[in-house]
Amino acid sequence: MMKDFQTPPLPLPSKGGEWLRRSSRTPVIRCRSIYSPPPRGRGRGVRLIALCLAVLCAAPLLAQIGRRFPSERKVINDPKTGVELVFLTSKSGTGDSKIYQTHNQWTADGRWVIFRSDRVRGEAMAVNEETGDMVQVTEGGYTGMLCVARKSMNLYIMRVRKDKDNQRTGMEVVEINLEKLFADSEAGRLKGKQAYERLCGVIPADMCSEGDMALDGSETMVYFRLDKEYARKYPIAEQIAPNFGPRKMGAGPGGIGKMDLTTGKSEMVCAVHFKVGHIQGNPWHPGEVIFCWETGGKAPQRTWICNADGTGLRPIYRETEYDWVTHEAVISEDELVIAIIGHRPINKGEQKTIAGLESFATSDDWGPAGTKEYATGIAVVNMRTRELTLEGQVPGDNFWHVAGSQDGHWVAGDDFARELWLIDRHTGERILLTAGHKTTARDHVHPTFKPDGTEIEIQSAMLSDDGRSMNICIVRLPQHLIDRYK
Repeated sequence: MMKDFQTPPLPLPSKGGEWLRRSSRTPVIRCRSIYSPPPRGRGRGVRLIALCLAVLCAAPLLAQIGRRFPSERKVINDPKTGVELVFLTSKSGTGDSKIYQTHNQWTADGRWVIFRSDRVRGEAMAVNEETGDMVQVTEGGYTGMLCVARKSMNLYIMRVRKDKDNQRTGMEVVEINLEKLFADSEAGRLKGKQAYERLCGVIPADMCSEGDMALDGSETMVYFRLDKEYARKYPIAEQIAPNFGPRKMGAGPGGIGKMDLTTGKSEMVCAVHFKVGHIQGNPWHPGEVIFCWETGGKAPQRTWICNADGTGLRPIYRETEYDWVTHEAVISEDELVIAIIGHRPINKGEQKTIAGLESFATSDDWGPAGTKEYATGIAVVNMRTRELTLEGQVPGDNFWHVAGSQDGHWVAGDDFARELWLIDRHTGERILLTAGHKTTARDHVHPTFKPDGTEIEIQSAMLSDDGRSMNICIVRLPQHLIDRYK
């Protein structure tokens, strides 16, 4: 389990009856004392009451959207490869993790990385790549995926709506104006969260209860996962699938919905015979949604695509029973990168233990898939022609989570040892970028390319005190690689 963050110190009283709290680049928080100096002999009790009032006054402000945190930025060279690593966060036990590798991580201006953290429990953070300044970008919590726009300085989140009896009544989709928030935070003139938030709409409670959300390439609508019983109301061509594999996941039905961010209207996109996961909008092809059959491992047919109007539903890469396809990500208008892994022993019944890999992953209950008797590695699928190109594999290991630059020059992947590799798509050259991110880490490396192709964001336990907690890290491609295809 990850450690709790430490609550910042409460404000201390100053002369004149004001309560002050200062930190680096943080606006002063003031709460006016409401009592007069007490008579002698009764001061102790009155001071205790005043302290309680101050705590109540200060607590909401300590969780306010726009609150700033001091830089933790550290730059080191990888001990094994010499590649520059920029740790945008570096403390242990703060609950940091990056957005999943299927989604954009950077704001539209390329200056801020959005991430999840327990610095303020339940809230999201932004960190400036150059200065390391951190800013809280949500207030009131969120659920599921953080969706960072590419065309505007907006962040989209989901938030559960409840009534006075604490019963769920729907799922809010909220837009946050990051440009205005960052400016006010920098200037020390923060307003209430309503100045930065816009409620786009509320998805009906029976339609959606999970926070799996993706932004369409037009940035005028979002996609979300339909609840099973809602999807069951609609015609489904295939027989409803049961659970698949030892984790007993993947049973249908499932489906995709969408919301218009201007009108707030929620509609059905498609219903399918399996559990839906990893929803992605194609950033370069508006009106196209990509998703997977989520079993927690090997699926009978992992990757799927559909149009926003419900037409064109089909598999992307038609895998065989020997293919273990996982961790797909859209990397350009026409391309999807996937990992085909071969982590299981070829001879059935043979035992194989891999550090940092859960034991269920090698279970025979997945069927014959996932061995290197068949082709494995990073592969790129052209979603128009349906052609697959195998880009490469790690010797003695497997690519696990994969990414690609939108310019078509590079693919990258982490392996079970938590190393990060780069492959030149033109020459096939395989380059180790960074290692030493600890197989004991709470999660995997999950690489994502910056839109300009010069950097890869990962989450890393390299600096962790306990070997588990993670930090946000930027891996900068060496300049000679950046210059290779200029």
